[in-house]
Amino acid sequence: MGAVIGLIRPRRWMLTALALLAALPWIPPFESEGLRRWLAGAALLGGFAVAFDFTAGYINVVNFGFAAFSGVGAYASSLLAIRLGASPFVTEFAGLLAGGVLGFFTGLLTLRFRGIYAAVVAWFLGLVLMGLTRNLTPLTRGSLGLISPTFLSTNSNMPYYYLAAAMLVITYLVLRRIVLSPAGLAFRAIGQNMEAARASGVNPTGYRVLNFAVSCTFAGWLGAFYAHYYGVLTPQVMDTSHTVEVLIVAYLGGRGSLWGPAVMAFPYVFLTQWMRSSFSRFPGLDLVIYGIALIAVTIFYPGGLAGLVGTLRRVPRAAPTAPQASSPEARGVAAQRMRT
Repeated sequence: MGAVIGLIRPRRWMLTALALLAALPWIPPFESEGLRRWLAGAALLGGFAVAFDFTAGYINVVNFGFAAFSGVGAYASSLLAIRLGASPFVTEFAGLLAGGVLGFFTGLLTLRFRGIYAAVVAWFLGLVLMGLTRNLTPLTRGSLGLISPTFLSTNSNMPYYYLAAAMLVITYLVLRRIVLSPAGLAFRAIGQNMEAARASGVNPTGYRVLNFAVSCTFAGWLGAFYAHYYGVLTPQVMDTSHTVEVLIVAYLGGRGSLWGPAVMAFPYVFLTQWMRSSFSRFPGLDLVIYGIALIAVTIFYPGGLAGLVGTLRRVPRAAPTAPQASSPEARGVAAQRMRT
């Protein structure tokens, strides 16, 4: 019976989350186009954060080149759409493939290293890719950027929000399914203690490369959406600051939870946009505040939002007090039970 209840509760929460995602653009004040644009950006950032958390939270590798992999997917999809005149709904899968292939070969080269070396090499690769997009002007137009075809010929942000939300849900469900599989068990073992995992018969390099490639596959797919939503693509999309933004959301949401980063992306985007518009005289103030918050969470509450929710759910309820005996016979029975 307890197992059945355990299965029902996650499904109930999932249905509630899906209903809320579908209803958000219709709930005041989100019915305005400006706020719907923020919602679409939040759903996209949530997808990025889930894909990032799949690597950082499970195999304990921080991919500092994450923005570069999403940028490769964006450029691959945009260039095919421009040169071949193909629909972005088709070319976005080229972005998915480009991110996955690049992530696979990067993982082969870097994930044999331990500690911070893999993260640093991925970061260097991101810098190289950003430099290439700036200098290969015949192909990428350099700093001038590409005018990328959009998914739809409409100025409304509503359909784009639902596209981004659907991609967020798909990313979460697929990665959660992998996490709950035997491969996910191997990921957790590697993230906790690589030597112990190896002693148990797990191939750490193989599983780390697999995890990294899957994460980069979704990064490339979501990067393609970025290109065909905003319509302008420059090498700046690969800048490390975008990786830092995804990292902040993932860590504040709770590493190793997947759902925590997805949820945290929405308040993060709205607070960031509000601060940028309200405190325009202090550029970068939002990053300072989030940096302080990230340090505080890392030191005092590393579980983030997901850890806080888990703690609240585990708080034991007060045990019901035993009724007092009201008659001599009842008091005698109670005394007999205590002696036995």
